[in-house]
Amino acid sequence: MTPLTRARPVWLLALTLAAFAVQTDDYIIIGVLPAISDTVHLSETATGQLVTVYSLTYALAAPVWALLPVRVARKRALCGALTVFGAANFAVLLVDAYPVLMALRIVAALAAAMVLPSALAAASAEAPPEQQGRYLATVMTGLTGAVLLGVPAGTWIGAALGWRATFVFGGLLGICALLMLVRTLPRAEAHAVEERKTFGSMVHPLLNRTVTVILLVTVLTVAGNLAFQTYIAPFLSGVSGVTPTVLGVLLVCSGAGGLIGTQVSGRLIDRYSPGRVFALASSVFCGAMLAFAGIWLVRPVPVVLAAVLLVCWSAAAWAVPPSLQSLMLARAGREAAGQAMAVHSSSVYIGAALGGAVGGGVIAADMGLIPAAAAVLAFLGLVILLPVLRSRTAGAAQGAAVTERKHETTT
Repeated sequence: MTPLTRARPVWLLALTLAAFAVQTDDYIIIGVLPAISDTVHLSETATGQLVTVYSLTYALAAPVWALLPVRVARKRALCGALTVFGAANFAVLLVDAYPVLMALRIVAALAAAMVLPSALAAASAEAPPEQQGRYLATVMTGLTGAVLLGVPAGTWIGAALGWRATFVFGGLLGICALLMLVRTLPRAEAHAVEERKTFGSMVHPLLNRTVTVILLVTVLTVAGNLAFQTYIAPFLSGVSGVTPTVLGVLLVCSGAGGLIGTQVSGRLIDRYSPGRVFALASSVFCGAMLAFAGIWLVRPVPVVLAAVLLVCWSAAAWAVPPSLQSLMLARAGREAAGQAMAVHSSSVYIGAALGGAVGGGVIAADMGLIPAAAAVLAFLGLVILLPVLRSRTAGAAQGAAVTERKHETTT
């Protein structure tokens, strides 16, 4: 391992850049929708389906890629997917027709569906056991950074150089990650996937009650977060009367909170346990949502108060994924890391779709109910997972007691 610093190897930063690239590419269209609509002569609603198709393709393709019984080294698969990802974005330079643009988004999503789960699995496989949480959190920082930096940068590039330049930007990010990984990803990791033999052997680690519960909890917690996040702009406008400029500042604050939450989550997972971190993060998330629901009743409130709550919400929301990923990996095992991360990533996209639908339904009834609905979904996920966490803790304690009695008997 060649360290960039004492704490993080170069290949881990390359995996983080890969995550940054695919997440940026997912949402980067939002900032250039009007320009694309003018070019393809369709409404913004129709053009917005490019985002929907990307997300849906990802959700369906991620588990399919991971469960194919093909002996392909993870490094080769990751680099190949990044190559296709970059090519699909560069090809937009030659596109004028909406159907062709849609096809390219599908190709990019198919590649991204292999990139992110493989990046998370590679980080897990190469991480020292005592730092697995931090390594996963580092890769997840790429997703947070995409929201904080990638999407705004892509929007600015599109405004300055045209909407096609936005896609070129996404492609360049993917190619930069590819070049870094080719040179730095350890050789040991390149052969990790070759152990996967048959479809049955790959699926078996995922066919258990705990994995099902974790996936269900992931859907619920992501749905709760996206139900609020999707409509955060009109909510903040209603609660504090923020202008677009102030909204931009608040979103930067929330992004910074997300970065902090992700990193703190990784350290806490390594020090304590992913279950405890999930419970803490979910509790803070629910508290922040209930506080937002409360200040809606006494609106308008100072922008500073909204900003503080926004940072708390974002930090808690981004602290949740590394804890659930660690739980998933602990149950599925390192040999099934690729499959576990792919299925988990798919559940995230399902939760995002559910959250958008729930938020849309709630906002039609009353804008002020959105944070309460988000809190209910997150709390439901916590309630469902707690019995599993307690049973695992009890089982670990019982195992430790048995080991201690055997040791006493031997001595």
